[in-house]
Amino acid sequence: MTYPIVVYGHQILRKVAVEIQRDYPGLQQLVNDLFETMYKSEGMGLAAPQIGKSIRIFVIDGVPLADEEPELANFKRVFINAKIIEKSGELKLMTEGCLSIPHLREEVNREGHIRITYYDENWEFHDEVYDGYRARIIQHEYDHLDGILFTDKVNPLRRRLLKSKLLAISKGRFETDYKTILPGQKIK
Repeated sequence: MTYPIVVYGHQILRKVAVEIQRDYPGLQQLVNDLFETMYKSEGMGLAAPQIGKSIRIFVIDGVPLADEEPELANFKRVFINAKIIEKSGELKLMTEGCLSIPHLREEVNREGHIRITYYDENWEFHDEVYDGYRARIIQHEYDHLDGILFTDKVNPLRRRLLKSKLLAISKGRFETDYKTILPGQKIK
């Protein structure tokens, strides 16, 4: 099932998501739906709050960018109840975008190295280290679980200049090839 994407301004994107248990109803279907929705929306990562579910799960598939970023070859993962244990390395400024903030791309500083623990879709525990682009993608999706958007991390002056664009998005003044849920609309 393909879900609509919740867009900027909707309160669910600002909530801290809750952990789930191994027996979460329909977990495998949810994982499949997250990937299907992400592919249909042409994203490389998607967190459950972006489809209206305030739970701690996100999916990533960086394979489509493997030609440009070889480290993303075979980088398809499901992260459940993830915890970033450590962030380190030099801050690096790179352009990011988000399905919940259509057509807006901004430069964001992020650490180049993380250590993260999580469960996969088979409920196997992982304690892993990621660098570079993989670390950046994980941090972006992980932020969604804590109610943080990439626009919160741009420099304050730039953030002020983005206010009108973000307001327009929250009012539905944008076009996408995927279905969306605007602030004030009910999540089914």
